[in-house]
Amino acid sequence: MTVTPGPAALPPPPDVIRAGYAELIVTDLDAARWFYVDVLGLVVTAEDADALYLRAFEEYLHHSLVLRRGDTPALGRLAYRVRGQAQVDAAERYYRALGVDTRRVPAGTTRGIGEAVRITDPLGFPVEFYYDAEHTERLTQRYDLHPGNALTRLDHFNVMVPDVAAAHAYYTGLGFGVSETIEDERHNIYAAWLYRKQTVHDIALTSGDGPRLHHIAYATAERHHILHTCDVLGALRRERHIERGPGRHGVSNAFYLYVRDPDGHRIEIYTTDYYTGDPDNPTVRWNVDDNRRRSFWGHSVVPSWYTEGSPVLGPDGGPTPLTAATVREADRGVLVGADGFSQVTDGGAPTGFKLGTQV
Repeated sequence: MTVTPGPAALPPPPDVIRAGYAELIVTDLDAARWFYVDVLGLVVTAEDADALYLRAFEEYLHHSLVLRRGDTPALGRLAYRVRGQAQVDAAERYYRALGVDTRRVPAGTTRGIGEAVRITDPLGFPVEFYYDAEHTERLTQRYDLHPGNALTRLDHFNVMVPDVAAAHAYYTGLGFGVSETIEDERHNIYAAWLYRKQTVHDIALTSGDGPRLHHIAYATAERHHILHTCDVLGALRRERHIERGPGRHGVSNAFYLYVRDPDGHRIEIYTTDYYTGDPDNPTVRWNVDDNRRRSFWGHSVVPSWYTEGSPVLGPDGGPTPLTAATVREADRGVLVGADGFSQVTDGGAPTGFKLGTQV
């Protein structure tokens, strides 16, 4: 009989620094290049017949996004950078003790990335842990190259999982802090934001049928960069790529825009969240019935934002089967006016909602 070791028997988890890069499978590399390079302004570090390797203007590692040609749009991989090559070994020890299949991949398996460890994590996502990576020019002050909507860096991943509480436990066990959650009065968790770098999150967990990728997010320096992206898409008559926003989240305080690429992958452009680096940083807990949690201005959320996501490639190269969500944030009643704002009473309190947003 095989005995799975308990938490006390586990070796220390790898020391994750931050979200490192994502790989997306796209069906038309030329169309993807138009969207990510010509419109969003990411920089091409390298390319070949089947892949583009992209980075933002503050990034000096080889890439933060790989677009790889394939038959079906999907998430190919999420990758976390760890604190030194010894932590790649730590990842291998930790996941083997956890009972997860691990695979050591040699340097160059992904162009520009050193020797790494790959797993399918307990949530069903393909994940890589790496440290060594090729360095390239950091373009922070190459203002002669910056477009009006310049992206600065990869900020975070957001994934759809059927059981947010279980995913929350997994990531806190991996050493992630928790900045914010969405909960109900029974403490069911509908979403959670977890971090390793000193911002609101490196990974967000959203309730939904999963595993699926909800979005990857790039940061900008200022709000006007986000507005410029909207103007560019409008000028090109490609406004259909805008799914939601611009607006401000209640959770994280970030100013945001969600766009969809030609294959339907969702990208968030994101700015003005806050510092979380102190060891006693408090967790903000939002009530799931507070209509400001997803939009601080009270805007409704388009249904596609809750229901659609990118499938995840499994170890066999096909889409991973989905498990139904245990709780769904979208199922909670939200009273929204015809103008897209929550209806309010004469006293200004949203009708049907409790005052006091945190539980």
